[in-house]
Amino acid sequence: MSHGKEAEKKATGPGSTASPAKKEYKRDVIIETTAKAMVPLILLFALYVMVGTEATGGGFQGGTILAAGYILYVTAFGTVKGRERMPESWNTFFKSLGLYLYCGAGFLAIIFSLGAAQFLNYSAVWPLARIVGIAVTRGYLLAFMVSVGIGTTVMAAFVSQFFDLAWKDEDEEKEKEKSEVVE
Repeated sequence: MSHGKEAEKKATGPGSTASPAKKEYKRDVIIETTAKAMVPLILLFALYVMVGTEATGGGFQGGTILAAGYILYVTAFGTVKGRERMPESWNTFFKSLGLYLYCGAGFLAIIFSLGAAQFLNYSAVWPLARIVGIAVTRGYLLAFMVSVGIGTTVMAAFVSQFFDLAWKDEDEEKEKEKSEVVE
């Protein structure tokens, strides 16, 4: 055994103030209860930011807040339980759904204007007047589709990035433990 490993063993042995290298998830009732109370409120606020205002926009901000609420849940209850709640297949579905909603709103404008309008030109969707009525409402309908599309894509992308970083950290710890056992 090398001198550095003996010093490391002494530093993490009984009676030492240093923490061991291995991290373990420990339940904390206060954190879990607070997270259970806060996560629904955060998600509700995210939906308000995304689509609750009378103006367009807010999809990116709402998606970011949605992701933050979910990341709070994962932080409080652990990555394994978080991944059980939202597997990668759901993440892929939400990314695709968001892109389809965004592109669908743009293609509706092109299709209904018979190719004369630009992508996402809300005023070009005049055939919806028979169904929806007021022109402003048609604009809100398409803006709602765009905001929800952007929000779901952003939320899924941020959650995916969070899990990639969380799993990478755990994989690096496992590799470090394996290399210590071999030596």
